[in-house]
Amino acid sequence: MAASDEGNSAASDPADRVLVITPVFDAPRELVFKAWTDPIIVGQWWGPTGFTTTTHEMDVRLGGVWRLTMHGPDGRDYKNKIVFLEVARPERLVYKHDPEKGIEPVSFQTTVTFADRGDKTELTMRMLFPSAAAREHVIKTYGAEEGAKQTLARLREHLAKTPIIIERSFNAPIETVWRAITDVGQMKQWYFPALDSFKPEVGFETQFNVRHDEKDYLHIWKVTEVVPGKKLTYNWKYGEYSGDTMVIFELLSEGDKTKLKLTHKGLETFLPETNPELARGNFVQGWTHFSSSLEAFLERTSGDVC
Repeated sequence: MAASDEGNSAASDPADRVLVITPVFDAPRELVFKAWTDPIIVGQWWGPTGFTTTTHEMDVRLGGVWRLTMHGPDGRDYKNKIVFLEVARPERLVYKHDPEKGIEPVSFQTTVTFADRGDKTELTMRMLFPSAAAREHVIKTYGAEEGAKQTLARLREHLAKTPIIIERSFNAPIETVWRAITDVGQMKQWYFPALDSFKPEVGFETQFNVRHDEKDYLHIWKVTEVVPGKKLTYNWKYGEYSGDTMVIFELLSEGDKTKLKLTHKGLETFLPETNPELARGNFVQGWTHFSSSLEAFLERTSGDVC
């Protein structure tokens, strides 16, 4: 069955031939798609709990092949061959498990769709088996349903550890943007009004409270790297809720414009009870808001600070 035929017949396929899992991830679609199709990244999460995966070949294109070996916690190896039938970045993947000599003849087709939900991704993983008996065999023999759920749970954990990266260009020279992210008077206007002091000097420390929902949240910053006009790095501890996270501002001149690359690492250090994945989603929203606020500030003050 061609990929397009499989997609068109999805609604009519008997339920006893299909296995569907639909999780939502607190990560943008491009990031989730990359985690699924990058041979280095996929090996960090692919497989049920306790498994590791070795990728021998991965060619993500129409007709491309992904050969991999999954290593079980009991020491047993499971060889897999996957052939891509459709690749639509970053919306959709269709592939079939195409057994070859030396691999148990378990064949089925998987469609993975990545639906953009703003800062989130709704993923639908749909496995279509040639018969109800084949579906039942894979579920009973290999624990396919539970294994798929555990695999996607590992993807969730991986995404929670992935740094947030936001890139944005501003209609302002690099010197102007640098002052906006390092001068406390300017930072208070677009960043944190509660910020009392800041210096772009290695070793400088500051802390301040942000009031939200009738509760104070302590922010503790320590500057660790400064390259004037190019790079600013500081550790950020979010009160008692996290270990040290790292925020990196990198500036690149684009003529009379400036590109800002903002990276936030270490969000996996948030305490389990605070939900690191939720924390990541909140920070994505927060950094998106701050970048917009910085853009508005630069536009508003262009005659004063340029």
